[in-house]
Amino acid sequence: MWHPFANMAAVSGHEITIVRGHGCMVYDAAGRGYLDAIASLWYCNVGHGRTELAQEAARQMGTLASFHTFERYSNPPAEQLCERLAALAPMSSSRVFLTAGGGSDAVDTAAKLARAYWSAVGRPAKQRILARSYAYHGMNAYGTSLGGIPGNLDAYGPLVTEVGTVAWDDPAALADAIDATGADRVAAFFCEPVVGAGGVLLPPAGYLDAVQAICHDRDVLFVVDEVITGFGRLGAWFGAERLGLQPDLLVCAKGLTSGYMPLGAVLVSATVAAPFWEAGTERIFRHGYTYSGHPTACAVALANLAIIEREGLLDRARSLEAVLASALEPLRRLAVVAEVRCGLGLLAGIEIAPERRRADPDLVARLVSSTRDHGVLTRGLAGRSLQISPPLVISPAQIGEIAGVLETVLSEAA
Repeated sequence: MWHPFANMAAVSGHEITIVRGHGCMVYDAAGRGYLDAIASLWYCNVGHGRTELAQEAARQMGTLASFHTFERYSNPPAEQLCERLAALAPMSSSRVFLTAGGGSDAVDTAAKLARAYWSAVGRPAKQRILARSYAYHGMNAYGTSLGGIPGNLDAYGPLVTEVGTVAWDDPAALADAIDATGADRVAAFFCEPVVGAGGVLLPPAGYLDAVQAICHDRDVLFVVDEVITGFGRLGAWFGAERLGLQPDLLVCAKGLTSGYMPLGAVLVSATVAAPFWEAGTERIFRHGYTYSGHPTACAVALANLAIIEREGLLDRARSLEAVLASALEPLRRLAVVAEVRCGLGLLAGIEIAPERRRADPDLVARLVSSTRDHGVLTRGLAGRSLQISPPLVISPAQIGEIAGVLETVLSEAA
């Protein structure tokens, strides 16, 4: 087994085999339990071991496990899920394009649709797509090219042309980049409400409103990547809802099914959908995946959204953000910690002091390993930060346990 993002020379023969999970806990093959402080890869919002989701998958498979949705074909779970997502979307009268896998597929879908839209309305020169430094937009060709973490791209060279990166925290940098290129050549700007894999970077005050206005004023599509922040992570169905954003395209995955099945989606504004949906058109968005609208995945997504709503997990995440911030507060005084970023939803980034990282390039990896030895799973982000993004069902006591382990490990490192 070749593991993603892994040094296989170091990993081979030293795997940690996870065999089961329940709530915020997972267990390895030796029976040891770990508190999952990262919801696996940001996605297990409703927690592990939800048997009702397994039962829903089995029920749907017993009726119709799979059938394609190309051209005229559909299925009830896909139709119902699109209706549900359209109702939750922060923009009115949206259309929903379902993708086969996770956020990487959804990002590529949105990027291609942005270019296809401008071509459909007679402005094919609008091809350039901009994103932010430290951004992560998946690992398909478009997402890799748009990412702002150089190590994820360096080995491949240019995969997609007509892309560019601007400073993650400076609206003026976006305006300057659009103006330098010419707005008549810029198709879209991709933006995470909170930069995730790049280190959990919270948006500076006024930043998101400013870049949205810049895109609107220059006729550039504003694409919000909510693969991480959607479905409760920021205490709302979408971060755009909480932050007052009206995107042209919204990309989502992960929490859509809480990882119980692979599925992603792009929510499309009425404006962007119009040239492909208007009566009499012959325009076709020639894009899709074998498993787009997979009925079993869609059925599981519907059941997952029902759990989030029934158990009030949006409000729970909103209330626990202060609990998390308070629990992590003591870490700020530690010499090895440069910054604790939290306070917007149930996620946080612990920035390790840059001078410590320069002196010890393996420090972040060792901190992750030591935290795991203490029974808590975290993850290094971009070689600089520790990730905290637990399932939304976590208890305040478990948040305290995560903070206590981090304080122990970071104090030892200091």
